[in-house]
Amino acid sequence: MPQQSNYDTSKIQVLEGLEAVRKRPGMYIGSTSETGLHHCVWEVIDNAIDEAMAGYCTDIYVAINEDNSLSVEDNGRGIPVGKHEKTGKSGLETVLTVLHAGGKFGGDDSGYKVSGGLHGVGVSVVNALSECLKAEVYRDGKIYEQTYKRGKAESDLKVTGKTDKTGTKITFYPDREIFDTLEFDYSVIKTRVRQQAYLTKGVAIFLEDKRKGQERRISFYFKGGIKSYVRHLNDGKEVLGGVIYCEKDTPEGSVEIALQYNIAYQENIYTFANNIHTPEGGMHLTGFRSALTRTLNNYARKNNLLKEKEPNFTSDDVREGLVAIVSVKLTDPQFEGQTKAKLGNAEMRTAVESVFNDSLNEFLEEHPTDAKMIISKCSLTSRARIAAKAARDSVVRKGALEGMTLPGKLADCSSKQPENSEIFIVEGDSAGGSAKQGRDREHQAILPLRGKILNVEQARLDKILNNNEVKALIVAMGAGIGETFNADKLRYHKIVIMTDADVDGEHIRTLLLTLFYRHFKEVIENGFIYIAQPPLYKLSKGKKFWYVMTENEKNKIVKKEEIDAKNVQRYKGLGEMNPQQLWETTMDPNRRILLQVTIEDAEKADKTFDVLMGSEVQPRKKFIQTHAKKVKNLDI
Repeated sequence: MPQQSNYDTSKIQVLEGLEAVRKRPGMYIGSTSETGLHHCVWEVIDNAIDEAMAGYCTDIYVAINEDNSLSVEDNGRGIPVGKHEKTGKSGLETVLTVLHAGGKFGGDDSGYKVSGGLHGVGVSVVNALSECLKAEVYRDGKIYEQTYKRGKAESDLKVTGKTDKTGTKITFYPDREIFDTLEFDYSVIKTRVRQQAYLTKGVAIFLEDKRKGQERRISFYFKGGIKSYVRHLNDGKEVLGGVIYCEKDTPEGSVEIALQYNIAYQENIYTFANNIHTPEGGMHLTGFRSALTRTLNNYARKNNLLKEKEPNFTSDDVREGLVAIVSVKLTDPQFEGQTKAKLGNAEMRTAVESVFNDSLNEFLEEHPTDAKMIISKCSLTSRARIAAKAARDSVVRKGALEGMTLPGKLADCSSKQPENSEIFIVEGDSAGGSAKQGRDREHQAILPLRGKILNVEQARLDKILNNNEVKALIVAMGAGIGETFNADKLRYHKIVIMTDADVDGEHIRTLLLTLFYRHFKEVIENGFIYIAQPPLYKLSKGKKFWYVMTENEKNKIVKKEEIDAKNVQRYKGLGEMNPQQLWETTMDPNRRILLQVTIEDAEKADKTFDVLMGSEVQPRKKFIQTHAKKVKNLDI
């Protein structure tokens, strides 16, 4: 029995105020990576958006400064600077140094009725995680300033001048002791700022990058709000009818919805609560989907567009080709999870369902031509779904006869533990043969593909399941597809795309990524998809050799080691490597380089896949013309 230690109350650590934030930053901003860094930006912008939603702010200025600090200024009322009754500090210092302090907790009409932010801890968390934060408040004809260091006031609040404007400006320097990177990404911030401008009708948001060599400026103002957002998401797509829009205040909160169908096969529904994106949906999404399915079925039956013997449309049937924004604003949002992925307020399901049911029904009655196009699209989808189910059932039945449902060309690994197993999807039988011989048989499975797989961006599930290469991949992964997909049944937690370093290899990789993004998005979100990085060259001199990944690296080594050009071997395909070389360069976990595939911004990713792989030629031509000059060392 261990000797009793001197364990008493003195050993219990109590973290005061913002100390807890610095000790466990991930609990407040998700991570200390680039994602966490930008989460701080969203918190400061959200405060300005709260002023706009409350009707006090029309302009917001966001600037990435030359010294890589970031500023957000609004023309709202200005954070109160008077002495706070409970804390004894100014209102400004209270908001910036006390968790759960802010306008969103006001008990009277002066507080925010609706607001975003981190449950009221946002700006104080940003302050705690900043090397330095400077606050400027413009109100009562005066300019007030105060500086903070790692969450603590460095100076008293002081008046530094006179002004006739009102508002607040926050400038923060992210702390190098906390974050893995201090570099703000202009394109990521631009996407978020544009989204907020769509969601907050009538607010103008200006974004400026002041860093040397990166100077740029853009502004966003959308009078149409989320109607403009839907048009933006459908840009370049063939649409069915106009934008359907509704907005209504209810006792539970305000509901605003905009939607429009296109001829594609994907659904894009973005949901928001108090301008905070809820990627996992929640009660507002449930209410929307329920009303959409019921109303379209009722209209189709009533107008004899669904025959008596035909089954009702399912929820999936009515969502194919749908682009929709569902935005709700409520006084007390209940988010599930610290990062606000899902809205839990049950009353918003009823509110959204009721508002959208009435509005959609009214639209269909008043626009019979649009209504018929939408119902026709749903009918086509329904028939395709029934065909796809038959095709999928056929795949499952056939797979079961092949022994453990696995395709014959798969060289499986011995391990049955997904977390310890990886599968290499290899281009061609030649590379597949080398990979099978060179692999670690315990943990590495090999699936060779013949040629280019189907472009799933332009195909429904029934056609996808008739493609032998795609079918083999689906069966090998073991998680099903469509309605039957279950991520828990995935047989490998590392799925590695291994293609040649040429144009054909890039094309095959893009086709595979399109398949994963459109039909196995959860696999990407879980971080299971990787891209192998085979070397471009092998350099030799005597008994020494080097594998290099880039043209620049090759040139440096050739010059430094004085290597004869005849020893320089260019790998045009994986099949040119013998098993040992392929293992050493691309498959050995101790030496290989793998790129993990992530979805930093789903909306941007969706649009990119649609442009590159969709049926419309003009947007793809424009994309290629825009980006062609950036391509170097094109190998054709």
